[in-house]
Amino acid sequence: MVTVSRTAWLREFYENLPLPPGQLTGLALDLILGRIRPAPLPGSPALHRLAGTGLVLAGVGLNLWALAERRHQSTGAFQLERPEVLVTSGPYAMTRHPMYVGWWFIHLGAGTLSGSAWVLATLPAAVLAEHIGVLREEAATAAILRQSYADYAGTVPRYFRFRFRKKG
Repeated sequence: MVTVSRTAWLREFYENLPLPPGQLTGLALDLILGRIRPAPLPGSPALHRLAGTGLVLAGVGLNLWALAERRHQSTGAFQLERPEVLVTSGPYAMTRHPMYVGWWFIHLGAGTLSGSAWVLATLPAAVLAEHIGVLREEAATAAILRQSYADYAGTVPRYFRFRFRKKG
């Protein structure tokens, strides 16, 4: 009986973990370009390992936290692609797309771990490619959740909130 519930949970988790094509392509390109034409990051390999590991762990942690929060808020069978309720707590209170942000950390961390400066080109390209899909996702979600999504989008940043102090 326990095996069935674990299997069901793992299937649900796998089916709802987005694997953004932009990040997967960017990671692959980073590895390929690093082999064909190495471009080392400045700093020591020990620093690369430390920073890269931290970034990968932060990204994985953010993705797991976001999935757990969505699952917790779900009233029925949890399906990421068909939201039934707007999740505004946990990481969703800081960014409307914590799983994309998590993947960005994973991508940057993997590139840093490998010591490849190519990540400085592949990450922005991957983020830009995904942004188009994010805009479509947001439009679809707004059509389903209407005013509640409009209110949420008005208070929570799409990715990050940058606050600058005014002088004077």
